Parts: sequence; C-alpha cells; structure tokens
Amino acid sequence: MRHGFQEFREFCKKGCGFLRGAAPRQAAVVSAGVSLGVLLLAGALARSIEEPLWRELRARRPALELAGVKDALGQGVTAALLGGFSAVLADFTWLRANALWEDNNLPATQASIKLTTAIDPRPLYFWINGARMIAYDMPFWRIMEEGGHDKVPEARQRRIDEEQSAVALAYLKDGLRTHPGSPALLLEAGNIHLNRLKDTAAAADYYGRAAEQPGAPYYAARLHAVLLVRLGRVAEALESLKRVYPTLPKPGDKRATAFQVESAMAGTVLGRIRELEERLKVPEGERVGE
Repeated sequence: MRHGFQEFREFCKKGCGFLRGAAPRQAAVVSAGVSLGVLLLAGALARSIEEPLWRELRARRPALELAGVKDALGQGVTAALLGGFSAVLADFTWLRANALWEDNNLPATQASIKLTTAIDPRPLYFWINGARMIAYDMPFWRIMEEGGHDKVPEARQRRIDEEQSAVALAYLKDGLRTHPGSPALLLEAGNIHLNRLKDTAAAADYYGRAAEQPGAPYYAARLHAVLLVRLGRVAEALESLKRVYPTLPKPGDKRATAFQVESAMAGTVLGRIRELEERLKVPEGERVGE
C-alpha cells in the first residue's frame, strides 16, 4: 500500500513538471487529462482504503466505538492523503457516506463518516452532520431492524440510543481535538445530551462552555440559563445572564448590524434577568440596570 502511494505522488510530480514545460494550449489539455487521471486514481485509492475497514466493521456490533481511523490506515497512507489531495478524497468519501446512509447501511456509513474526517478534519460540516447521523438516524435504523418501536421494549430502545449517542459524542470529542473550543461542536454535543440522553446537567455544561467561546451564537447563553433554571440552579442562571447582558448589542448600537441586534435579543435577556431577580428577591439596589 505504501509503495502504491509513493508511485501516485511521483506520478503527480512528473505530471506537474511536464506541464510547466508545455505550451499553454497543450498544458490545458494535459492538465484536464492529469486531473481526470488523478481523480480516478484517488477513487481507486479510497476504495482500497475502505474495503479492509468495511470487512473489519462487519464483524463488530454496529454501536461499538470505532478505533482511530488514522491509526487503522497507517502512517504511510495518512501522510499521502495529507500531501495535497485530502480535500478531494474527503469529498468523495463523504458522498459515499451519504449513499450508504440512504441504504441505512449502519456499519459502512459510520465507518465512512469517520474516514472522511480522518482524511480531512478541517470542515466542521463533516463533524456536525456525521454526529447527527450517528446519534439520530442510526438508533432508528437499529430499532426498525429489530422489529420497530411497537415491538422493541423501551429499555432496549433506550440502550440503543445510549450506545449510538456514545459513539457520536466520542466522534465530536475527536473533532474538538482538531477544533479546540469550537462553539458549533460544543453545542452539538449539548444537543445530543439534551435530546437523546435526556441529560440536562451535561447539556447545560456544554451550552455554557460554548457560550464562553469567541464567536459563539447568542442563543448559547440563553439556552445555558434556561437549563440551569430547569435544574433548580436559579442563582447560577441569574449570574450567567448578568455576565452576558452587557456584552449584547442593543437597538441603536452603531457597531452592530441589524441581524446581530435581533439575534442577541437583549430585551428578552433583560426580561429574564428581571424574572429571576424577582424570584430570588434581589434587593432593588443590586438589580441590573437598563
């Protein structure tokens, strides 16, 4: 396998060198041919990488967490993929994942999702949508395969949700190693804890962490406070909203766009602060001003 990738890279180098010495019209024709050859070869290489992984995964239970795909592929393969064609190969692998997803092929879809981000971990799109497929779609597939929601006991359905959520959360954890502090990935993990695992405390923690990151959407702080109230941690919720309120763009703020002002919902946040101050009987002199 390593020898094959060396030949591939040498082919690319020779092709580029040949183009540099060609006339413009010739170079354009040859460039198209080389591009087509590279894409075909890339597809063949992707298949040669995937097939051993598919065989290994078919022997396992679908919900078991996969080992690191980079380790499974080997350093020679990974280095070659990072040599300039990782984005192209990742796109092909993601398209394959979607085709497999349409067939409800759980082991192959899950493996292809992980392979995509092993090849190119940069796009957040892959991480977020891959986690959603694993946490939301795959439990449904497994339940339907076992007879459907009417026949599968609730305890078993719950176990399936927990297994697939664990795989999705581990996947997002890998994503956070590449994108430390990403609000989008932290929010996605919070959503899984809230919607799939019904773990309000863990979800609140993830929303709170997301809200603290630069560039976080304004709603992260509001969700954090709502969940804290649900948990009975009202004083924490009030302090959280009090910290964020002064940072929100407000009507008339010339430094903010109309969309930012609308998204920040500063008036709503102040209203919730007032409600919590009343609930906690905060003295008038200690309340947040307008």
